[in-house]
Amino acid sequence: MTELCNSQQFVCSRQKEMIINAYKSKLEANPKLAIREARVILSKELGIGITTISNTLSEYRNFKTVSSPNRTKIFKNINVKVDDFDEENVVNEDDTLPDFALTTLWRLLKSMGFQFSKRGRNSALIENDDIRAWRRRYIRDIRKYREEGRPIYYLDETWGLSTGAVNPTGKGKRLIVCHIGSEDGFVSDSLLCFESKKNTNDYHDEMNGDSFRDWLEGVLPRLKDNAVIVMDNAPYHSVKLEKCPTSNWRKADIIQWLQGKGEVVDQTMIIPELLEVVRRIKPIYNKYVIDEMVLQQNKTVLRLPPYHCELNSIELVWSVVKRHVKANNKTFKLPDVKNLLVEGIAKVDAEMWKNFVKHTIEEENKFWTLDDTVDELSAEQNRLVMTIGNSDTEEDDDFDLLSD
Repeated sequence: MTELCNSQQFVCSRQKEMIINAYKSKLEANPKLAIREARVILSKELGIGITTISNTLSEYRNFKTVSSPNRTKIFKNINVKVDDFDEENVVNEDDTLPDFALTTLWRLLKSMGFQFSKRGRNSALIENDDIRAWRRRYIRDIRKYREEGRPIYYLDETWGLSTGAVNPTGKGKRLIVCHIGSEDGFVSDSLLCFESKKNTNDYHDEMNGDSFRDWLEGVLPRLKDNAVIVMDNAPYHSVKLEKCPTSNWRKADIIQWLQGKGEVVDQTMIIPELLEVVRRIKPIYNKYVIDEMVLQQNKTVLRLPPYHCELNSIELVWSVVKRHVKANNKTFKLPDVKNLLVEGIAKVDAEMWKNFVKHTIEEENKFWTLDDTVDELSAEQNRLVMTIGNSDTEEDDDFDLLSD
């Protein structure tokens, strides 16, 4: 789904769509804008080479669409790969993928929200129903908020390479960055940027609930009233207001927690029975520190479903900012990288943000349609399974009659 541009940066079909949307916006604002001038402007604003801009616009002009240059590449049929999944790891036959032990691959897929199921003779990887339901709720909620005219803000953290050799290996300290914006652009004076203390690739190790809460508390007054804040479920976003009992709790502590909530507890109840009561009332007390703080400011937190960064518009913003830093980073010194970061952020204006949000809405619509399709296919598959099962039963009955 990608092509290599002159600067050795991969440009995916999603970014091509972004180029087209940005070009259309330019023409709407200035119908007399020359294509040559538009290419230069888009290249500077998006951080993408002029050649790639030109090729993308030409492709759209000729075919009225954009697509990946490797769209004709033939891959193995997915059914071939999964039919014998439990007998051998066929993923390792693909030279474009790293080798996985079967158990490692299974754990990876499970952590991403997939499950392996067998239905009759056929096996297939399907997305976890909980994630599909979460995604459906999320899209339904954000559509409702837009219809109500509520301002939508997108929040996320990222990192930037700062120190290292001239050809960095990925090691070295980094800048940890957090920001928030909407279709009006970045929220002014809301950039959080600090140096990492660890040589780690995971910036989540560098943040904690207190630092994130303090930053967001200072940002909230700068947001419009009745705003909605889209964020993911990073641990520091999800610090609980209070802990609810689990199976690891002592029985006496569970009883004390329940009684503190006004529940009448039978002392003869065992832990599984007590936890049933906990599950019944847990939604009332299962609250997040951040959500409650935001709610007090007449705003709402809307949490993304897991592994759905494409539904967060700021992810596209970060790609522009990182390209600017990488293209201009000559010293790999912390102060220089921070200056480049600020420059890159300044390049992303309100018009670009509008295009990114527009693209995100298109992604939401694709997921919505996909979920409808999956439901229809699942219903059809279940119908066929039942039909085949009934046919098998009828054949067995006929055999019994013949035997008699």
